[in-house]
Amino acid sequence: MQLKALLEPLVTRMGYQLWGMEFRVAKHSALLRLFIDSEQGITLDDCTEVSRQVSALMDVEDPIQVPYTLEVSSPGVDRPLFEADHYARYVGEQVRVRTQWPIDGQRNFAGVIVSADADSVTLDVDGREVRLPLEAIARGRLKGTLPPATQVEE
Repeated sequence: MQLKALLEPLVTRMGYQLWGMEFRVAKHSALLRLFIDSEQGITLDDCTEVSRQVSALMDVEDPIQVPYTLEVSSPGVDRPLFEADHYARYVGEQVRVRTQWPIDGQRNFAGVIVSADADSVTLDVDGREVRLPLEAIARGRLKGTLPPATQVEE
């Protein structure tokens, strides 16, 4: 949360939304992955500029005490879902969710988002509604589908 509080204002000032972030620590290093979004979409140049600005801020603030790699990217078609409003935004869409602990005897769920609120996400999993507390969700991701290719007739 401290990293988000540090980085979100910078990303917002640059005209992007900080969709989410992942921070993974390994034995001798770490990975900080930022997902940025905008209504116009995200280009490689956008990612490069945000990476440059975030790197400068991180060099000054030095919030990570181990060597780390910074990655900046678009959430993409199979976008990760980090917050309650992300799930609410995609009601009716297919998702894959992994929980931190078993719910109804399982940790992996694939289904359609029926509803989402500040406390939970409800999925339709093969015709059965399953309520997942947000605090139990380790990660969630849309099952993105690309639009069909447009054919041009000559």
